[in-house]
Amino acid sequence: MNAKAILLPTTPPIPIRYVGLELLSSAAVVLDRSQHIVYLNPAAENLLRISQRAALGRELFQVIGVTPELVSAIMKSLSNKWGYSGQNIQVERGDEVLHVDCTVTPLEENEGGLLIELRPVDQQLRARREERLIELQLRHRELMRNLAHEIKNPLGGIRGAAQLLEHELPNPALREYTQVIIKETDRLQDLMQRLLQPHQGMQPAPTNIHEILERVRSLILAEFPKTLMVRRDYDTSLPEITADREQLIQAVLNIARNAAQAMAANPEHGGQITLRTRAVRQVTLLKHRWKLAIEIQVIDNGPGIPRNILERMFYPLVSGREGGTGLGLTIAQSFIQQHQGTIECESRPGHTQFIIRLPVA
Repeated sequence: MNAKAILLPTTPPIPIRYVGLELLSSAAVVLDRSQHIVYLNPAAENLLRISQRAALGRELFQVIGVTPELVSAIMKSLSNKWGYSGQNIQVERGDEVLHVDCTVTPLEENEGGLLIELRPVDQQLRARREERLIELQLRHRELMRNLAHEIKNPLGGIRGAAQLLEHELPNPALREYTQVIIKETDRLQDLMQRLLQPHQGMQPAPTNIHEILERVRSLILAEFPKTLMVRRDYDTSLPEITADREQLIQAVLNIARNAAQAMAANPEHGGQITLRTRAVRQVTLLKHRWKLAIEIQVIDNGPGIPRNILERMFYPLVSGREGGTGLGLTIAQSFIQQHQGTIECESRPGHTQFIIRLPVA
């Protein structure tokens, strides 16, 4: 029996004249004379959330919404045959409005068409804000680490003294008080150990990110079997990464468990968590440029994170939940940063999204 070859769609080859645009951090879109898309660089695919294969041959405003500023920039460039630059103009991406700096450049006469470069303003602001936050968080973490070391040793002495006192007490009823001391010192020692935990060494190995997420999914469903739905939205073509499997499980589990606990307070709401993976090309993570990264999104439909906590949520001992230690997200961020990755959060009532990006190559 002869098997027929199955031809899978492949990404169109990149024209040689556009190869230099591949490595640009700004989004580059090339239009032909009739304003149809003939090329998108990886940054444009990421920004517009559409693949080059899906965009080729379509009109620009079928891919992004029509906005007066962008139409004006294109028309000026076409009519005057010279470049146009605009700052903080609006571009629609589905239901979202992006603010970008835009440059429109006419291509050579024999080619016709235009080169459009888009640089998100919020991305530049976010990068500077991320640098400041990381610096502050490193200072806080080092302070907490030193504090944990200073507290951990005296706690052992207090516990030992409480045990000795317990044996010397003539009245057994008084041992209730020494047990309080012992249990509280145990709780504080555990807290100090968790503060020091992110600084332990990594054990990297080839890791399938979807095995990580499936493990997290099974743990969350076992803990919240009746009140929660966990959806999968995976890009199964993603390659393996070199990572510490246990650290990544703990990082994603801390995020998902926070979401589940927030929604458990209102079980009739119908809590849902979505675990999503995507590929991101030509991305900057912690000041390093990577050709390919994996993006993990943990999305929930819970009450959202209060605004006064959102800016400080990765700091140690900051918690929005009564009884919370405020260490889960701190540990998650530390583990992700040890993998040269980033973690950020967007939240509003009914929609909270954590985005983790991990480099591949």
